[in-house]
Amino acid sequence: MVGPGTAIDPVREPSEAVSPIDGVVVSMHPHAFVVVDSEGHGVLTHLGIDTVQLNGEGFELLVNKGDTVTRGQAVVKWNPADVEAAGKSPICPIVALEATADSLSGVREDGGVQAGEHLFDWS
Repeated sequence: MVGPGTAIDPVREPSEAVSPIDGVVVSMHPHAFVVVDSEGHGVLTHLGIDTVQLNGEGFELLVNKGDTVTRGQAVVKWNPADVEAAGKSPICPIVALEATADSLSGVREDGGVQAGEHLFDWS
């Protein structure tokens, strides 16, 4: 609905969600954040599905709206196991906002992604 991308099934232990790109945090919520790069590309990271219903419980913000971040920098602390125990999916969509499917390439589809690894190219 908001753009193409990929999704990450996180380990079920206390974790740090990291910025997928270098840029500025333009939207910051406990369960989701958007970083925009120097070319104006916005990437949404959503920590779990329907986690807005948790009202921020279990999420600790490490940066603020307006902060400059680098790819791989910790943005939010959370525990995917706690999200799952609350009846929500911990799957994390990483979405290229306002992109089209054909503008993304090299989308990471194999397992075992590590914090800060490249997820996709945007042309």
